[in-house]
Amino acid sequence: MQRDTAEPAVQQLPGPTATEWVDLHHQSAATSTYVYDFVWDITEDAVGPFCTDADGNVLLDFTSHVAAAPLGYNNPKIMDDLREFDLVDPLKIAGQDFYVSTGGTPDDTELPGPAHLMNTLTEITAKYDMDTVFLSNSGAEAVENAMKICYDNCEQPKYGLTFEGAFHGRTLGALSLNRSKSVHRRDFPELSGIHDVPHSMAGVERLREKLDPKHGHIPPEQVAFLILEPVQGEGGYRVPDAEFMSAVNDLCAEHDIPLIADEIQSGVGRTGKMWASDHFDFDPDVITSAKALRVGATISRSELFPDEKARISSTWGAGDILASIQGSLTLAAIEDHDLLDHADRQGTGLLDRLAPLQDEYQALEDVRGLGLMAAVEFETADQREAVMEAALERGLLTLGCGRKTLRLLPPLDVRDRELDIAVDLLDEAIASISRAATV
Repeated sequence: MQRDTAEPAVQQLPGPTATEWVDLHHQSAATSTYVYDFVWDITEDAVGPFCTDADGNVLLDFTSHVAAAPLGYNNPKIMDDLREFDLVDPLKIAGQDFYVSTGGTPDDTELPGPAHLMNTLTEITAKYDMDTVFLSNSGAEAVENAMKICYDNCEQPKYGLTFEGAFHGRTLGALSLNRSKSVHRRDFPELSGIHDVPHSMAGVERLREKLDPKHGHIPPEQVAFLILEPVQGEGGYRVPDAEFMSAVNDLCAEHDIPLIADEIQSGVGRTGKMWASDHFDFDPDVITSAKALRVGATISRSELFPDEKARISSTWGAGDILASIQGSLTLAAIEDHDLLDHADRQGTGLLDRLAPLQDEYQALEDVRGLGLMAAVEFETADQREAVMEAALERGLLTLGCGRKTLRLLPPLDVRDRELDIAVDLLDEAIASISRAATV
């Protein structure tokens, strides 16, 4: 498969072989969040945003596996380096109890390991004076540990603050912060003291009232943290305005409340800057990262982390050798190939291509995004679902978010040709459901 000439080509979805794989999977798998019966065949051709399924259908993947594959499939910017590495077993060790080298000395080794990844993360967060990293297994763990270090750092930890529409993970502690869909946390036990306000200037004013030393009911010194997605992900790809972000930042500074920026989906170049926080007058005390990084990471200043050994730990975090190499190579590729500027330009180009669709189709309420984190919102959830299915039939993979929003996350090195194909297929999909509605 050549990226310059590849085209989506669909015969049947799901095909018979994909159906067999899906059936096998569900013989033992718990009910979860599967969206499509799309089965990627890892033995078949895949490059950039193009991949092949188990029945030979070629698809244009504009989900990047929910931002966890930031450079798409088999990108030579990463694969060329990985091919030189003779894989060993185990590729995961107890990385919070032991250490790993990738050969030679730290300054003279062919591949970067967990320690190199952590050092790189402190370099790309230096503008926020961050110098310490804790690696874990996932984004949810990164958020859990962000909460833990903030609780540990607070002398009277009693409260945490979150926003309506928020999504921060699916482990029990992280679920207590979620305000996007009731199914995520309904009937599960929750952390006490978590307060939420609207994701708006009105919400910030409400927080000011709650934290007012004379008239409020939340003592600021008992607030362990405020957590915020610089761009809301599962909540609907909500891009905040600069005034809101600045007001949140000022409020936290005024009351000395640690500010956690959840960059699990928006970080590592997705918005055209390394961190979505970089777009705003916003100075987080903690950044959580994962997905594109391939491991979970809680990044902050050393004084915010506990000094006591074993206070925080994670079996695979600093011992996932392959994931740490992939994360380091991804960060290097972003820098070496100027992918931040590229993502910024292509993100603008994607929104420019999508904007006319809003004028053409009554079903579209909004087109929005930041960098290559783009969204199209429909009048109803049923319309969104119908368009997703129609797009899939034409070979375009997308995902929903919020209640009625469709999201697009192409690889950071997406090309003009690929944007054109994706928007053309989306246009066809919307047109097909619009015609069906008038019949």
